[in-house]
Amino acid sequence: MCQRIMVKYIWQRLNWNKFYWNEEILLPRVSRVRLKQNKLIQKVQSLINEDFKKAEAIIFEQEALKTAQIEGERYNPESVRSSINRRLGLDYAGLPRTERHIDGLVAVLFDATLNHDQPLTQERLFGWQAALFPTGFSGLTKIEAGKFRTDKKGPMQVISGAIGKEMVHFQAPEAGRIAAEMAGFLNWWPESRKAVDGILRAGIAHFYFITVHPFDDGNGRIARALTDMALAQDDKLSRRYYSLSNEIVARRKQYYEVLEKAQKGDSDLNGWLMWFIDCFSAALETADILLKDIFIKMKFWNKFRAVAINSRQRKVINRILDAGKGKFRGGLSTRKYIGITGASRRTAIREIQNLLSQEMLKQNPGKGRNVSYDINWPKVL
Repeated sequence: MCQRIMVKYIWQRLNWNKFYWNEEILLPRVSRVRLKQNKLIQKVQSLINEDFKKAEAIIFEQEALKTAQIEGERYNPESVRSSINRRLGLDYAGLPRTERHIDGLVAVLFDATLNHDQPLTQERLFGWQAALFPTGFSGLTKIEAGKFRTDKKGPMQVISGAIGKEMVHFQAPEAGRIAAEMAGFLNWWPESRKAVDGILRAGIAHFYFITVHPFDDGNGRIARALTDMALAQDDKLSRRYYSLSNEIVARRKQYYEVLEKAQKGDSDLNGWLMWFIDCFSAALETADILLKDIFIKMKFWNKFRAVAINSRQRKVINRILDAGKGKFRGGLSTRKYIGITGASRRTAIREIQNLLSQEMLKQNPGKGRNVSYDINWPKVL
């Protein structure tokens, strides 16, 4: 009597990577996201080069910090900023020397976006994974870097829970299948560009790669880099203007739940793709807020570009601009000016009065000890 094999994971099914979904449900969502995407791209393209570099540096920093955080790693923001600023040609004076694994992650993120139209090959993926683990260690654990996993230590599993009470959320295909599965993925990558909507393709690429889980470590970070690469191919823009990982962190529990459900289902990716589209939409909304702040700062300095102020005054103004309108708690006081600049009280009062006379600052309601100041904020649509 033939015994039926119970299917547990999607990859155990025949032709598992022949994904399908309901376009009647998904395409209206995609259309709404496209409107946000196109408006944001227009804003991005209107920024002059130096201003966009500064915005891009902030977004790259978010992406690097958050994609690492999803994997439970905390990177030093200043080390990340140092690596990014060096690559973008921005000022990095005073920032620490970057660490090799951070430099490697930043290199992968840059390559995925800036070189999005270069062929995706096995060797390129090996290079990305090796860059994430330049010492060949993940923490204190020796891993196989720059090549597919061999499962010498047992099956590749995603596990949670204390020792003795572990829960297996996912088990990847055995090592013997990886070469064939990745050959299928690398063939699908160029073929799908003309066959599938670009946003849906990015979501499928993420799911496809993370399900194969071809490496000892770094699969999540590479899956997210591939997602960004697919989205860059879709919008034909070699500039990073959103952080998808920032939104995934905000929905981390949901992210793993939706992935696990899809990986234990059949090849219907409707649920996963709906979640992915909503996540991407939120990333665009967050980026739009960030770009608005950049526009405000740019417009402010353009208005006062002929005004001569010193480095202390500029530092204070930028601190308030960076906080955002209404977010510099309590307004600027003489005491706060001294704290930011290290100036004497007499100097602080004189320099604040100078900024008021130039109309760069305005006085808030209140007198005496409660007197405070704010930026003369420019209006930005």
